[in-house]
Amino acid sequence: MQRRNLMRRAVSSVLALASLLALSLGGAVMPTGSALGKPERDLFEQVGRTVEKRFFDPDFNGVDWKAIRKTYQTRAAEAPSKAERVAVVNAMLAELKTSHTRLFTADEPAYYQILGVFLASHHELRRTLKAIRPDVTPTYTGIGLFTKEIDGKTFVSGVLDGGPAAEAGLLVGDRLLGSGGQPFHPIRSFAGKAGQPVKLTIQRSEDPGSRREITVRPRQLDGAEMFVDALNASVRVVEREGRRIGYAHVWSYAGEKYQRALEHALIFGRLKDADALVLDLRQGWGGASPSYLNIFTPRTLSLTVSGRDERPSSFGSGWSKPVVLLVDETTRSGKELLAYGFRKHGIGPVVGTRTAGAVVAGSPFAMDDGSLLYLAVADVHIDGDLRLEGVGVAPDIEVPFTLPYAQGADPQKDRAIAVALDLVKRR
Repeated sequence: MQRRNLMRRAVSSVLALASLLALSLGGAVMPTGSALGKPERDLFEQVGRTVEKRFFDPDFNGVDWKAIRKTYQTRAAEAPSKAERVAVVNAMLAELKTSHTRLFTADEPAYYQILGVFLASHHELRRTLKAIRPDVTPTYTGIGLFTKEIDGKTFVSGVLDGGPAAEAGLLVGDRLLGSGGQPFHPIRSFAGKAGQPVKLTIQRSEDPGSRREITVRPRQLDGAEMFVDALNASVRVVEREGRRIGYAHVWSYAGEKYQRALEHALIFGRLKDADALVLDLRQGWGGASPSYLNIFTPRTLSLTVSGRDERPSSFGSGWSKPVVLLVDETTRSGKELLAYGFRKHGIGPVVGTRTAGAVVAGSPFAMDDGSLLYLAVADVHIDGDLRLEGVGVAPDIEVPFTLPYAQGADPQKDRAIAVALDLVKRR
């Protein structure tokens, strides 16, 4: 019974940085040092003690945690800057070989996106961070993109729909070279420049001659709202051979508001009259509850509403038309549960590449310097004894994708649309 209750709490609070964020695991967000305001040189010890006390596996995933801490302690002490010290801490955490386990600082967008999920609802986190940084908010100045480091080069891996990067014409696959004579940085390149033109130097192909400058206007992005805005902006209908293929990109599933936005688009909004749906779960955060699969059921009700002097309006109670799920290695946590459910119940084809295999429950802990330790605090199994952590979900239709210099091409999305069209034609 205790195990069942733990699993219920973990799954019902799925959130993510890849993740099932344990929103209800006892409100496990708290200061972990002996006193606030300690010098940041104590960060290494604070992280180490928190892992020792709160990591879900008392055997630390088969590694000798005390020995690992000792190995990295000297490196941390010798690190000449906070950034290098944080890098040492994250190298130490990586030894656990577990998702939902990383230290985030205010120098990266993910920090504010995690705050956007937790800050409003977790009073202890808010109180602790306010004591350290009275001005802390889940907002930062940015342009709305995801990046990936490949061979020491920074490439655009995702562009939020409706964001400044999309408006400026940045494309997935663009290499980011710099801004204002400095290397590109997702926070520092735009700090204090909201609403102002900022020139980015990019390279669009392997040919150095493809380098160009693109002007972007960064905005204040709210970690609590930006992904809802991007979901709504992503919704569209693609015409193919006289059929209407709907598309929606759920960048984050860390809260019921994302499911509500998707359901509104499907039942009442722009996707209502589409013949099929492509649901894109790539990039961003996890957090989906398995119950979100319930909207994709053939057993729906059709309602027609008519009022005085109004034309009748009809809508269904769910989505019973063809649906294709789009995933890749950035599809994480609760989103992976949906991919598993799609395959198990035959809801629709899964297209792309194997998902991340990041399915444990995580919770953030505030460190004394204001950074956030995101830590795996509970294991997750599905259907009794199946564990997706480190395994992921394989697609029904494998479609590889090469990121560098893709120039905005998206073979995975193209294939998903083609599959959806074929399903419609065969009905």
